[in-house]
Amino acid sequence: MSAKNLQDVLDQAGNTVELLRNSQLGAYIYPVVPAEFSNFRREATAWQKSAVLFDQSHHMVNLWVSGPDALHLFTDTGINSTANFPVDSAKQFVPVSPEGGVIGDGILFRLAEEEFVFVGRAPVANWLKFTAEQGYNVDIRYDDRSPSRPYGKQVTRDVWRFQIQGPRAWDVIEKVHGGPVEQVKFFKMGYLDIAGERIRTLRHGMAGAPGLEIWGPYESYDRVRDAILEAGREFGLEPAGCRAYSCNTLESGWIPSPLPAIYTSKELRPYREWLGAHSYEAVNALAGSFVSDNIEDYYLNPWELGYGGFVKFDHDFVGRSALEAIDPSTQRRKVTLAWNAEDVAKLLASPVDPEGPGYQFFDLPNANYGSSNFDAVQDADGNLLGLSLFTGYSPNERKALSLATVNPDVPLGAEVTVMWGEPDGGSKKTTVQPHRQFPVRAIVSPAPYAAMAREAYQPGWRTSASV
Repeated sequence: MSAKNLQDVLDQAGNTVELLRNSQLGAYIYPVVPAEFSNFRREATAWQKSAVLFDQSHHMVNLWVSGPDALHLFTDTGINSTANFPVDSAKQFVPVSPEGGVIGDGILFRLAEEEFVFVGRAPVANWLKFTAEQGYNVDIRYDDRSPSRPYGKQVTRDVWRFQIQGPRAWDVIEKVHGGPVEQVKFFKMGYLDIAGERIRTLRHGMAGAPGLEIWGPYESYDRVRDAILEAGREFGLEPAGCRAYSCNTLESGWIPSPLPAIYTSKELRPYREWLGAHSYEAVNALAGSFVSDNIEDYYLNPWELGYGGFVKFDHDFVGRSALEAIDPSTQRRKVTLAWNAEDVAKLLASPVDPEGPGYQFFDLPNANYGSSNFDAVQDADGNLLGLSLFTGYSPNERKALSLATVNPDVPLGAEVTVMWGEPDGGSKKTTVQPHRQFPVRAIVSPAPYAAMAREAYQPGWRTSASV
Protein backbone atom coordinates (compact mmCIF):
# COMPACT_ATOMS: atom_id res chain seq x y z
CA MET A 1 0.00 0.00 0.00
CA SER A 2 1.48 3.34 -1.03
CA ALA A 3 2.18 5.85 1.70
CA LYS A 4 -0.19 8.80 1.93
CA ASN A 5 1.82 10.95 4.34
CA LEU A 6 5.11 11.16 6.21
CA GLN A 7 3.85 9.03 9.08
CA ASP A 8 2.99 6.26 6.62
CA VAL A 9 6.47 6.53 5.12
CA LEU A 10 8.09 6.19 8.54
CA ASP A 11 5.85 3.30 9.58
CA GLN A 12 6.57 1.39 6.39
CA ALA A 13 10.32 2.05 6.57
CA GLY A 14 10.62 0.90 10.17
CA ASN A 15 13.97 2.65 10.72
CA THR A 16 13.98 6.40 10.15
CA VAL A 17 17.77 6.69 10.11
CA GLU A 18 18.13 4.04 7.40
CA LEU A 19 15.31 5.64 5.41
CA LEU A 20 16.99 9.05 5.34
CA ARG A 21 20.56 7.75 5.01
CA ASN A 22 19.54 5.93 1.83
CA SER A 23 17.38 8.69 0.37
CA GLN A 24 17.32 8.86 -3.41
CA LEU A 25 16.84 12.62 -3.44
CA GLY A 26 20.20 13.27 -5.10
CA ALA A 27 22.42 16.31 -4.75
CA TYR A 28 21.01 19.50 -3.27
CA ILE A 29 20.53 21.99 -6.10
CA TYR A 30 20.25 25.77 -6.00
CA PRO A 31 17.68 26.14 -8.79
CA VAL A 32 17.64 28.37 -11.87
CA VAL A 33 20.63 30.60 -11.00
CA PRO A 34 23.71 29.64 -13.08
CA ALA A 35 26.53 27.80 -11.35
CA GLU A 36 29.04 30.53 -12.23
CA PHE A 37 29.07 33.84 -14.08
CA SER A 38 32.87 34.17 -14.13
CA ASN A 39 34.26 31.58 -11.69
CA PHE A 40 33.34 30.85 -8.11
CA ARG A 41 36.72 32.00 -6.74
CA ARG A 42 36.42 35.44 -8.32
CA GLU A 43 32.79 35.77 -7.27
CA ALA A 44 33.52 34.76 -3.67
CA THR A 45 36.45 37.16 -3.46
CA ALA A 46 34.15 40.02 -4.46
CA TRP A 47 32.20 39.95 -1.21
CA GLN A 48 35.38 40.76 0.69
CA LYS A 49 37.18 42.93 -1.87
CA SER A 50 34.56 44.86 -3.85
CA ALA A 51 30.85 44.02 -4.10
CA VAL A 52 28.67 41.06 -5.01
CA LEU A 53 25.11 40.60 -6.23
CA PHE A 54 23.48 37.49 -4.77
CA ASP A 55 20.34 36.16 -6.46
CA GLN A 56 18.13 34.57 -3.80
CA SER A 57 15.00 34.50 -5.95
CA HIS A 58 14.57 30.76 -6.36
CA HIS A 59 15.91 28.49 -3.61
CA MET A 60 13.77 29.56 -0.65
CA VAL A 61 10.10 29.32 0.30
CA ASN A 62 8.16 32.56 0.78
CA LEU A 63 5.36 32.06 3.31
CA TRP A 64 3.09 35.10 3.36
CA VAL A 65 1.02 35.38 6.57
CA SER A 66 -1.56 38.08 7.26
CA GLY A 67 -4.51 38.61 9.56
CA PRO A 68 -5.41 39.38 13.20
CA ASP A 69 -3.61 36.30 14.58
CA ALA A 70 -0.45 36.57 12.47
CA LEU A 71 1.79 37.82 15.28
CA HIS A 72 0.30 35.24 17.67
CA LEU A 73 1.27 32.45 15.28
CA PHE A 74 4.94 33.45 15.37
CA THR A 75 4.89 34.16 19.11
CA ASP A 76 3.45 30.70 19.82
CA THR A 77 5.93 28.84 17.62
CA GLY A 78 9.23 30.72 17.92
CA ILE A 79 11.90 30.77 20.61
CA ASN A 80 12.28 34.46 19.77
CA SER A 81 10.65 37.22 21.78
CA THR A 82 8.10 39.26 19.84
CA ALA A 83 7.69 41.85 22.60
CA ASN A 84 9.74 44.27 20.51
CA PHE A 85 8.99 43.56 16.86
CA PRO A 86 8.02 46.79 15.11
CA VAL A 87 6.74 47.08 11.56
CA ASP A 88 9.59 47.35 9.01
CA SER A 89 11.96 45.09 10.92
CA ALA A 90 13.03 41.46 10.71
CA LYS A 91 14.16 38.61 12.96
CA GLN A 92 15.99 35.35 12.48
CA PHE A 93 13.10 33.08 13.42
CA VAL A 94 13.71 29.69 15.10
CA PRO A 95 10.95 27.19 16.04
CA VAL A 96 11.55 24.01 18.03
CA SER A 97 9.67 20.77 18.63
CA PRO A 98 7.87 20.06 21.93
CA GLU A 99 11.08 18.29 23.04
CA GLY A 100 13.25 21.32 22.19
CA GLY A 101 14.88 20.16 18.95
CA VAL A 102 15.31 22.81 16.27
CA ILE A 103 12.95 22.44 13.29
CA GLY A 104 14.86 24.97 11.20
CA ASP A 105 15.28 28.71 10.86
CA GLY A 106 14.80 31.58 8.44
CA ILE A 107 14.15 35.29 8.23
CA LEU A 108 10.80 36.69 9.38
CA PHE A 109 9.89 40.12 7.99
CA ARG A 110 7.16 42.27 9.54
CA LEU A 111 5.80 44.18 6.57
CA ALA A 112 2.77 45.77 8.27
CA GLU A 113 0.87 45.50 11.55
CA GLU A 114 -0.84 42.26 10.49
CA GLU A 115 1.35 41.23 7.54
CA PHE A 116 4.50 39.07 7.62
CA VAL A 117 6.59 36.96 5.30
CA PHE A 118 8.82 34.08 6.38
CA VAL A 119 11.70 33.32 4.01
CA GLY A 120 13.63 30.08 4.38
CA ARG A 121 13.71 26.36 3.76
CA ALA A 122 10.64 24.15 3.68
CA PRO A 123 10.66 22.61 7.21
CA VAL A 124 9.82 25.86 9.02
CA ALA A 125 7.36 27.01 6.37
CA ASN A 126 5.58 23.64 6.55
CA TRP A 127 5.39 23.76 10.34
CA LEU A 128 3.99 27.30 10.28
CA LYS A 129 1.42 26.43 7.62
CA PHE A 130 0.24 23.38 9.60
CA THR A 131 0.06 25.31 12.87
CA ALA A 132 -1.82 28.16 11.23
CA GLU A 133 -4.54 25.70 10.24
CA GLN A 134 -5.13 24.79 13.89
CA GLY A 135 -7.50 27.69 14.59
CA TYR A 136 -5.50 30.84 13.83
CA ASN A 137 -7.35 33.69 12.11
CA VAL A 138 -4.80 34.23 9.34
CA ASP A 139 -4.49 34.05 5.59
CA ILE A 140 -1.59 32.00 4.24
CA ARG A 141 0.07 32.06 0.83
CA TYR A 142 2.77 29.43 0.26
CA ASP A 143 5.12 30.39 -2.56
CA ASP A 144 7.28 27.28 -2.96
CA ARG A 145 10.91 27.33 -4.04
CA SER A 146 11.54 26.91 -7.74
CA PRO A 147 11.93 23.32 -8.94
CA SER A 148 15.46 21.95 -8.75
CA ARG A 149 15.17 20.53 -12.25
CA PRO A 150 12.72 22.67 -14.22
CA TYR A 151 13.57 20.94 -17.55
CA GLY A 152 12.85 24.01 -19.65
CA LYS A 153 9.62 24.97 -17.90
CA GLN A 154 8.88 28.64 -17.32
CA VAL A 155 9.80 29.48 -13.71
CA THR A 156 8.25 32.39 -11.84
CA ARG A 157 7.92 33.51 -8.21
CA ASP A 158 5.88 36.04 -6.24
CA VAL A 159 8.98 38.21 -5.84
CA TRP A 160 12.61 38.36 -6.90
CA ARG A 161 15.08 38.71 -4.03
CA PHE A 162 18.65 40.05 -4.31
CA GLN A 163 21.46 41.02 -1.98
CA ILE A 164 24.09 43.68 -2.60
CA GLN A 165 27.03 43.07 -0.26
CA GLY A 166 30.71 43.90 0.16
CA PRO A 167 32.91 46.91 0.99
CA ARG A 168 31.76 48.78 -2.15
CA ALA A 169 28.12 47.74 -1.78
CA TRP A 170 26.92 51.15 -0.56
CA ASP A 171 28.56 52.86 -3.55
CA VAL A 172 26.55 50.58 -5.81
CA ILE A 173 23.36 51.14 -3.81
CA GLU A 174 23.57 54.93 -3.91
CA LYS A 175 24.45 55.02 -7.59
CA VAL A 176 21.56 52.79 -8.64
CA HIS A 177 19.23 54.77 -6.35
CA GLY A 178 20.43 58.08 -7.79
CA GLY A 179 21.49 59.68 -4.52
CA PRO A 180 22.21 59.15 -0.82
CA VAL A 181 20.44 56.28 0.94
CA GLU A 182 19.89 56.25 4.69
CA GLN A 183 21.76 53.47 6.48
CA VAL A 184 18.93 52.29 8.71
CA LYS A 185 19.76 50.14 11.70
CA PHE A 186 20.68 46.45 11.49
CA PHE A 187 17.75 44.22 10.41
CA LYS A 188 15.53 47.26 9.83
CA MET A 189 13.71 47.86 6.56
CA GLY A 190 13.56 50.82 4.22
CA TYR A 191 13.05 51.72 0.58
CA LEU A 192 15.16 52.16 -2.54
CA ASP A 193 14.37 53.41 -6.04
CA ILE A 194 15.71 51.24 -8.87
CA ALA A 195 14.78 51.50 -12.55
CA GLY A 196 11.49 53.19 -11.79
CA GLU A 197 10.54 50.69 -9.07
CA ARG A 198 9.99 51.47 -5.39
CA ILE A 199 11.92 48.61 -3.73
CA ARG A 200 11.74 47.35 -0.15
CA THR A 201 15.04 46.77 1.63
CA LEU A 202 16.50 45.02 4.67
CA ARG A 203 19.73 46.31 6.17
CA HIS A 204 22.43 43.93 7.29
CA GLY A 205 26.17 43.62 6.89
CA MET A 206 28.54 41.18 5.29
CA ALA A 207 32.32 41.32 4.90
CA GLY A 208 32.55 44.19 7.39
CA ALA A 209 30.45 46.67 5.40
CA PRO A 210 26.77 47.65 5.27
CA GLY A 211 24.65 45.99 2.61
CA LEU A 212 21.04 45.44 1.65
CA GLU A 213 18.68 42.63 0.82
CA ILE A 214 16.05 43.89 -1.63
CA TRP A 215 12.92 42.44 -3.20
CA GLY A 216 10.14 43.36 -5.58
CA PRO A 217 7.55 41.93 -7.99
CA TYR A 218 9.00 39.16 -10.12
CA GLU A 219 7.96 40.79 -13.40
CA SER A 220 10.57 43.53 -12.77
CA TYR A 221 13.38 40.97 -12.24
CA ASP A 222 15.34 41.62 -15.44
CA ARG A 223 14.98 45.40 -15.36
CA VAL A 224 16.13 45.75 -11.75
CA ARG A 225 18.95 43.22 -12.06
CA ASP A 226 20.31 44.89 -15.20
CA ALA A 227 20.23 48.29 -13.51
CA ILE A 228 22.18 47.02 -10.49
CA LEU A 229 24.82 45.33 -12.62
CA GLU A 230 25.27 48.46 -14.74
CA ALA A 231 25.56 50.69 -11.66
CA GLY A 232 28.04 48.30 -10.06
CA ARG A 233 30.37 47.96 -13.00
CA GLU A 234 32.74 50.74 -11.91
CA PHE A 235 32.89 49.37 -8.35
CA GLY A 236 33.83 45.83 -9.31
CA LEU A 237 30.41 44.33 -8.61
CA GLU A 238 30.27 40.62 -9.47
CA PRO A 239 27.08 38.59 -9.91
CA ALA A 240 27.42 35.43 -7.81
CA GLY A 241 26.44 32.05 -9.15
CA CYS A 242 25.21 29.25 -6.95
CA ARG A 243 28.67 27.67 -6.55
CA ALA A 244 30.08 30.77 -4.84
CA TYR A 245 26.78 31.36 -3.06
CA SER A 246 26.91 28.00 -1.31
CA CYS A 247 30.27 28.66 0.38
CA ASN A 248 29.64 32.08 1.94
CA THR A 249 28.05 30.38 4.93
CA LEU A 250 31.43 28.81 5.80
CA GLU A 251 32.80 32.29 6.42
CA SER A 252 29.71 33.73 8.14
CA GLY A 253 29.20 30.72 10.42
CA TRP A 254 25.54 29.89 9.75
CA ILE A 255 24.63 26.17 9.68
CA PRO A 256 22.02 25.91 6.90
CA SER A 257 20.24 22.58 7.22
CA PRO A 258 19.83 20.92 10.62
CA LEU A 259 17.65 17.85 10.53
CA PRO A 260 14.10 18.96 11.45
CA ALA A 261 13.38 17.43 14.86
CA ILE A 262 9.88 16.19 14.02
CA TYR A 263 10.18 12.43 13.42
CA THR A 264 9.49 11.00 16.91
CA SER A 265 7.40 13.35 19.04
CA LYS A 266 4.01 11.88 20.00
CA GLU A 267 2.57 15.40 19.98
CA LEU A 268 3.70 15.86 16.38
CA ARG A 269 2.04 12.72 14.99
CA PRO A 270 -0.83 14.82 13.53
CA TYR A 271 1.79 16.99 11.84
CA ARG A 272 3.52 13.96 10.33
CA GLU A 273 0.14 12.76 9.09
CA TRP A 274 -0.37 16.19 7.52
CA LEU A 275 3.00 16.25 5.75
CA GLY A 276 3.06 14.61 2.33
CA ALA A 277 4.73 11.32 1.48
CA HIS A 278 7.10 13.24 -0.82
CA SER A 279 7.64 16.26 1.41
CA TYR A 280 11.09 17.62 2.22
CA GLU A 281 10.90 15.79 5.55
CA ALA A 282 10.14 12.47 3.84
CA VAL A 283 12.94 12.55 1.25
CA ASN A 284 15.59 14.51 3.17
CA ALA A 285 19.03 12.92 2.65
CA LEU A 286 21.04 12.25 5.80
CA ALA A 287 24.78 11.97 5.14
CA GLY A 288 28.10 11.54 6.90
CA SER A 289 30.22 9.36 9.12
CA PHE A 290 28.12 9.75 12.25
CA VAL A 291 25.61 6.90 12.33
CA SER A 292 23.15 6.08 15.09
CA ASP A 293 20.10 3.84 15.12
CA ASN A 294 18.20 6.58 16.97
CA ILE A 295 17.07 9.51 14.82
CA GLU A 296 16.88 11.67 17.96
CA ASP A 297 20.69 11.59 18.14
CA TYR A 298 20.63 13.85 15.07
CA TYR A 299 18.38 16.47 16.68
CA LEU A 300 20.06 19.73 17.71
CA ASN A 301 18.91 22.28 20.27
CA PRO A 302 19.30 26.07 19.90
CA TRP A 303 22.53 26.29 21.92
CA GLU A 304 24.24 23.64 19.79
CA LEU A 305 23.53 25.73 16.67
CA GLY A 306 24.53 29.07 18.19
CA TYR A 307 20.94 30.25 18.71
CA GLY A 308 20.99 30.31 22.50
CA GLY A 309 20.81 34.10 22.51
CA PHE A 310 17.46 33.95 20.75
CA VAL A 311 15.80 31.88 23.48
CA LYS A 312 13.51 34.16 25.49
CA PHE A 313 11.18 32.87 28.18
CA ASP A 314 8.99 36.00 28.16
CA HIS A 315 6.27 34.14 26.24
CA ASP A 316 4.73 30.70 25.92
CA PHE A 317 5.86 28.76 22.86
CA VAL A 318 6.05 25.18 21.64
CA GLY A 319 9.04 23.55 23.36
CA ARG A 320 9.44 26.15 26.12
CA SER A 321 9.36 23.68 29.03
CA ALA A 322 11.93 21.46 27.30
CA LEU A 323 14.31 24.38 26.78
CA GLU A 324 13.84 25.61 30.35
CA ALA A 325 15.13 22.24 31.56
CA ILE A 326 18.41 22.62 29.64
CA ASP A 327 21.57 23.98 31.26
CA PRO A 328 23.21 26.01 28.46
CA SER A 329 26.67 25.67 30.02
CA THR A 330 26.64 21.91 29.44
CA GLN A 331 25.65 22.09 25.75
CA ARG A 332 27.80 21.72 22.68
CA ARG A 333 28.68 25.00 21.02
CA LYS A 334 29.10 26.10 17.41
CA VAL A 335 32.65 26.39 16.03
CA THR A 336 34.46 26.36 12.71
CA LEU A 337 36.88 23.54 11.96
CA ALA A 338 39.87 24.48 9.78
CA TRP A 339 40.89 21.33 7.91
CA ASN A 340 44.53 20.30 7.56
CA ALA A 341 45.83 21.23 4.10
CA GLU A 342 47.87 18.03 3.63
CA ASP A 343 44.88 15.86 4.47
CA VAL A 344 42.62 17.84 2.15
CA ALA A 345 45.19 17.44 -0.62
CA LYS A 346 44.98 13.65 -0.20
CA LEU A 347 41.21 13.80 -0.53
CA LEU A 348 41.41 15.94 -3.64
CA ALA A 349 44.04 13.65 -5.18
CA SER A 350 42.05 10.50 -4.54
CA PRO A 351 39.97 10.57 -7.78
CA VAL A 352 43.12 10.62 -9.95
CA ASP A 353 45.07 8.00 -8.00
CA PRO A 354 44.35 4.62 -9.66
CA GLU A 355 46.17 2.76 -6.88
CA GLY A 356 44.67 4.75 -4.03
CA PRO A 357 42.02 3.67 -1.55
CA GLY A 358 39.20 5.77 -3.03
CA TYR A 359 37.68 8.22 -0.57
CA GLN A 360 34.25 9.85 -0.63
CA PHE A 361 34.44 12.59 -3.27
CA PHE A 362 35.24 16.05 -1.87
CA ASP A 363 33.59 18.54 -4.20
CA LEU A 364 34.49 22.23 -4.48
CA PRO A 365 33.40 24.58 -3.10
CA ASN A 366 30.48 22.68 -1.49
CA ALA A 367 31.56 19.23 -0.33
CA ASN A 368 28.23 18.25 1.27
CA TYR A 369 26.61 15.17 -0.24
CA GLY A 370 23.35 15.18 1.70
CA SER A 371 20.66 17.64 2.72
CA SER A 372 21.58 17.24 6.40
CA ASN A 373 25.23 16.35 7.01
CA PHE A 374 26.65 14.75 10.16
CA ASP A 375 30.33 13.82 10.31
CA ALA A 376 31.86 12.55 13.56
CA VAL A 377 34.35 14.88 15.27
CA GLN A 378 36.73 12.81 17.40
CA ASP A 379 39.71 13.12 19.70
CA ALA A 380 42.96 11.17 19.27
CA ASP A 381 41.43 8.11 20.96
CA GLY A 382 38.37 8.07 18.73
CA ASN A 383 35.98 9.49 21.33
CA LEU A 384 33.10 11.53 19.93
CA LEU A 385 33.54 15.25 20.62
CA GLY A 386 30.81 16.61 18.39
CA LEU A 387 29.40 16.78 14.89
CA SER A 388 30.63 18.47 11.72
CA LEU A 389 27.54 19.76 9.92
CA PHE A 390 28.50 21.70 6.76
CA THR A 391 31.72 21.36 4.78
CA GLY A 392 33.36 23.14 1.88
CA TYR A 393 36.09 25.44 0.62
CA SER A 394 36.50 29.17 1.20
CA PRO A 395 38.38 30.96 -1.59
CA ASN A 396 38.86 33.99 0.66
CA GLU A 397 40.44 32.00 3.47
CA ARG A 398 42.07 29.49 1.09
CA LYS A 399 41.02 26.71 3.42
CA ALA A 400 38.68 23.79 3.63
CA LEU A 401 36.32 24.54 6.51
CA SER A 402 33.39 22.93 8.23
CA LEU A 403 30.84 24.27 10.68
CA ALA A 404 30.47 22.06 13.72
CA THR A 405 29.04 21.76 17.19
CA VAL A 406 31.44 20.42 19.84
CA ASN A 407 31.50 19.62 23.54
CA PRO A 408 31.88 22.69 25.79
CA ASP A 409 35.28 21.55 27.12
CA VAL A 410 36.89 21.45 23.66
CA PRO A 411 39.00 24.64 23.50
CA LEU A 412 39.70 26.85 20.51
CA GLY A 413 43.01 25.81 18.99
CA ALA A 414 42.59 22.13 19.78
CA GLU A 415 43.38 19.61 17.06
CA VAL A 416 40.55 17.17 16.39
CA THR A 417 39.74 14.63 13.71
CA VAL A 418 36.81 14.80 11.31
CA MET A 419 35.94 11.36 9.94
CA TRP A 420 35.20 11.92 6.25
CA GLY A 421 33.05 9.38 4.45
CA GLU A 422 30.48 6.85 5.57
CA PRO A 423 31.15 3.50 7.26
CA ASP A 424 30.95 0.13 5.54
CA GLY A 425 31.63 1.52 2.08
CA GLY A 426 28.86 4.08 2.22
CA SER A 427 25.08 4.27 2.02
CA LYS A 428 22.84 3.87 -1.04
CA LYS A 429 22.43 7.60 -1.68
CA THR A 430 22.90 8.57 -5.31
CA THR A 431 25.65 11.00 -4.23
CA VAL A 432 27.76 8.19 -2.76
CA GLN A 433 29.98 5.62 -4.45
CA PRO A 434 31.81 2.82 -2.56
CA HIS A 435 34.67 4.37 -0.63
CA ARG A 436 36.89 4.19 2.43
CA GLN A 437 36.72 6.57 5.33
CA PHE A 438 39.50 9.09 5.86
CA PRO A 439 40.35 10.86 9.16
CA VAL A 440 41.06 14.56 8.52
CA ARG A 441 42.92 16.64 11.06
CA ALA A 442 41.30 19.98 11.88
CA ILE A 443 41.80 22.93 14.23
CA VAL A 444 38.89 24.15 16.36
CA SER A 445 38.38 27.80 15.41
CA PRO A 446 35.86 30.60 15.98
CA ALA A 447 32.54 30.92 14.18
CA PRO A 448 32.32 33.08 12.14
CA TYR A 449 35.74 32.11 10.86
CA ALA A 450 36.35 35.18 8.70
CA ALA A 451 37.77 37.99 10.85
CA MET A 452 35.73 40.62 9.00
CA ALA A 453 32.53 38.67 9.61
CA ARG A 454 33.30 38.23 13.32
CA GLU A 455 33.81 41.97 13.69
CA ALA A 456 30.76 43.01 11.65
CA TYR A 457 27.99 40.58 12.60
CA GLN A 458 25.84 40.93 15.68
CA PRO A 459 26.28 37.82 17.82
CA GLY A 460 23.98 35.01 16.76
CA TRP A 461 22.68 36.80 13.68
CA ARG A 462 23.29 35.86 10.09
CA THR A 463 22.35 37.16 6.69
CA SER A 464 19.59 35.29 4.90
CA ALA A 465 21.88 34.81 1.94
CA SER A 466 22.55 31.18 2.62
CA VAL A 467 19.18 29.80 3.53
